[in-house]
Amino acid sequence: MAVLAVEDKLTRLWETPNSLKGRLGSVDHKEIGIRYLFTAFALFLAGGIEALLMRTQLAVPENTLLSPTTFNQLFSMHGTTMIFLMATPLLFGFGNYLIPLMIGSRDMAFPRLNAFGYWVFLLASIFMYSSFAIGQAPEGGWFAYTPLTETKYLPNLGIDFWVLGVMFQTISTTAGAINFIVTIFKLRAPGMSIERMPLLVWNILVTSVAVVFAYPPLTAANIMLESDRLFGTAFFDPAKGGSPLLWQHLFWLFGHPDVYIIFLPAVGIVSSVLPVFSRRPMVGYSWVVWAT
Repeated sequence: MAVLAVEDKLTRLWETPNSLKGRLGSVDHKEIGIRYLFTAFALFLAGGIEALLMRTQLAVPENTLLSPTTFNQLFSMHGTTMIFLMATPLLFGFGNYLIPLMIGSRDMAFPRLNAFGYWVFLLASIFMYSSFAIGQAPEGGWFAYTPLTETKYLPNLGIDFWVLGVMFQTISTTAGAINFIVTIFKLRAPGMSIERMPLLVWNILVTSVAVVFAYPPLTAANIMLESDRLFGTAFFDPAKGGSPLLWQHLFWLFGHPDVYIIFLPAVGIVSSVLPVFSRRPMVGYSWVVWAT
């Protein structure tokens, strides 16, 4: 009876209640992973529609399907969607679902932080796309180079939507990366030493370290740009002693590592799937880890 009582208590604690409130408040890593995957796929479709509209505009000379401003908005949101809102969250969705299962953990190290990261990502995405509803979508490119994105050149609210949306997305991704690092280091099953971890776990770990290195500079750059636009600071205004090159340094401290942040989890998935279906162990496991 005592064992059954403990099981009932654990079930109440760990299972997601079968209600709307329970589903929305779930901190189960599998639920959150599925949400990441579905949300990222929906954003992938949105980015694809934007790309189709741009290619349709470019299909014939002198096409008037899109105005120059609308084209710039679609170009900016397509790139932003694919880089910030689709690729990394999609791969983090696989990580959320699979990593605790692969290392023998009950859940992520910080389940509520995990849920927080997803909801910030979702709301940041909705916030950015809501700019279309008022006709002021971002039009400064997915890289938002200064000084062209200062108020002098783009006085409307589009860049403000972009800056705030990307800033919250970087906070979400950084929180998720910290969660992965702690989970992998602290919650592995007994006997799973670090040299026995599956390759997907290794790739998510290295990716998460790259995120913690790469995303905070972009967060700082966005805070600076929004300060320039709202409060009249001069981080990137050369006329007031600022430097547009500072934005490029901070942005590409994020931009180049982001290539690997997108690439490495996909490599980890392939490196985990192929040995299973070929029924052969991975050749040169330690070399693959060091290469990662």
